[in-house]
Amino acid sequence: MPSFDTVCEAKLVEVKNAVENTAKEIGTRFDFKGTPAAIEIKEREITLIGNADFQLNQIEDILRNKLTKRGVDVRFLDLGEVQKMGGDKVKLVIKVRNGIETEVSKKIQRLLKDSKLKVQSSIQENKLRVTGAKRDDLQAAMALIRKDITDMPLSFDNFRD
Repeated sequence: MPSFDTVCEAKLVEVKNAVENTAKEIGTRFDFKGTPAAIEIKEREITLIGNADFQLNQIEDILRNKLTKRGVDVRFLDLGEVQKMGGDKVKLVIKVRNGIETEVSKKIQRLLKDSKLKVQSSIQENKLRVTGAKRDDLQAAMALIRKDITDMPLSFDNFRD
């Protein structure tokens, strides 16, 4: 039976490259000289450090530009709260999304059931597998998911005939 997987995975290599390019730009920009402005990545967490919220916003803007240039969707970023570190430093932790949460998977399943398409869907760990008898039904399901789920950067893998 034809099937495909709906996934939400960022290219971590491209994310790391974008963070490194952002760090280089922070080091060379005149307005960041003599400030604690920095950016670092550990696994799936990006930490921004700065003097104030304004500086964090500037670093975040640079990061978004670098990610966009590298072809990474900025909807993968899950912004946290701004935290005070000590003295006049503040930090912001940004998590890189990986996998589809259970709530979103259930929302997609309900969407497919309500559409009356002849497809079945099943949740498998952090992805959603959609199967159907006809290839056209699967393509219609992909179009429906793309149209209705706009807050997550979903992609489709393992399309099998």
